[in-house]
Amino acid sequence: MIKSLLLAAAMLGVFSTAALGDDRYATRPPVVLSPDLAAPWIMQLGGKVRPVVYQRPVVAQRGLFTSGAFRRAPAATAQPVSAINPGVPVIRRQLEPQYLPQIVAYETKERPGTIVIDTNNRFLYLVMDGGKARRYGVGVGKPGFEWAGVHKITRKSEWPDWTPPSEMIGREAAKGHYLPARMDGGPGNPLGARAMYLGSTLYRIHGTNAPWTIGNAVSSGCIRLRNEDVVDLYERVNVGTRVIVM
Repeated sequence: MIKSLLLAAAMLGVFSTAALGDDRYATRPPVVLSPDLAAPWIMQLGGKVRPVVYQRPVVAQRGLFTSGAFRRAPAATAQPVSAINPGVPVIRRQLEPQYLPQIVAYETKERPGTIVIDTNNRFLYLVMDGGKARRYGVGVGKPGFEWAGVHKITRKSEWPDWTPPSEMIGREAAKGHYLPARMDGGPGNPLGARAMYLGSTLYRIHGTNAPWTIGNAVSSGCIRLRNEDVVDLYERVNVGTRVIVM
């Protein structure tokens, strides 16, 4: 009798273990990865399976593993891209305050109404009476496209069309960038809201649909302003205005 009871208890234990095992695999637990293992390969899992990553707290363990190299290393602090690779420029989407329009002291022999463009410091000055000037932040020619000279505004245009020069089309095509032969004026046009053409050159003072580039050397020689700033300047100057680029 006792042997029968022991045998029955043993069989019950075996079946219970099997049942628990089946239950364990019927509902699979989430995939748990340490944060330091969450590398890009995790995206290769595909489908609808999304691994769950738990941030495990750093707990000081007792015993033999509480000293020396056996302690858990603290989590690495996130670093900006510029700290990891100083050669990668940081794109700023907010205009720095010094490039906003403002009235400044400006001593010059040029007559009021003259435009003076300081390409080194990325400023355009509209000379005023009384030793002052209205200053705007600008984007200027990138390395290899710098220039200087004296010209006059020969034409003004609102929401100008853009016809890229053949040299620019060829230069960009060599980089794998294909420009249109012509683009109608509008918010998507790189010349922006207004353009003032300088003499017989291909250069212009114009707006931009990329205002975060103001303060940088980014163009093929043209002088660019924010759209709101080029509209303001456009209303203050006339055809025939003297423009000094230095």
